[in-house]
Amino acid sequence: MGRLDGKTVLITAAAQGIGRRSAQLCASEGAVVIATDVNAAALAELATESPSVTVRRLDVLRRDEIETLAAELADSVDVLFNCAGCVPDGDAADTTDDVWQQTFDLNVRSMFWLCRAFLPAFRRRRAGSIINMASVAGLKGVPRRLAYGASKAAVVGLTKCLAADTVADGIRCNCICPGTVDTPSWRGRVAASHDPQRARAQFEARQPMGRVGTADEIAWMVVYLASDESSFTTGASMVVDGGWSM
Repeated sequence: MGRLDGKTVLITAAAQGIGRRSAQLCASEGAVVIATDVNAAALAELATESPSVTVRRLDVLRRDEIETLAAELADSVDVLFNCAGCVPDGDAADTTDDVWQQTFDLNVRSMFWLCRAFLPAFRRRRAGSIINMASVAGLKGVPRRLAYGASKAAVVGLTKCLAADTVADGIRCNCICPGTVDTPSWRGRVAASHDPQRARAQFEARQPMGRVGTADEIAWMVVYLASDESSFTTGASMVVDGGWSM
């Protein structure tokens, strides 16, 4: 018997990295998974791996696409995992207005749109779990992550306010705050650095455990928050960071 038997989980940014592993692990634990992303080709590959995973192309920057999807599926969704995001580099001197806006649009506003679209159905059923992807960078200062850190701090605040607004409706809302995790996005940032070998070593050294995390280690937290095992948990920021924030 799976930990998520009988549940339907909708995941954004499910084509790679943490979103993809979350889709795979949720399906392995018995959930019906609706995996969404803008990368239709990568989604198609994911769909071949499990009969429990269905895929839908979704641009989370398009409110009309979100509302259309929610109108079709919200009544059947038990868990919403907002995983989409970006990690721009920059401090106050070189973060442009465009980068700031793009970061908040993807990391925060799209999450707000998705929560708002799915909440009415959750409220009607007096049940539902919302999981938002935050970051340790939203809890502590990280050099050259100004827009990213500010946006992830906003995700923590959004999560707590949603939890407070919906706890009486039987809805739970929590966020996950990872440290550095080995994903295609992270590998791309390392490869694009001036000295990739040195950059990788620096990322590993700042984690007290001496390594970066794996997508599995974050995805299992998604499974926990999606399951009834976490039924007494709401408004929490679940830190999974190898001790970086100690």
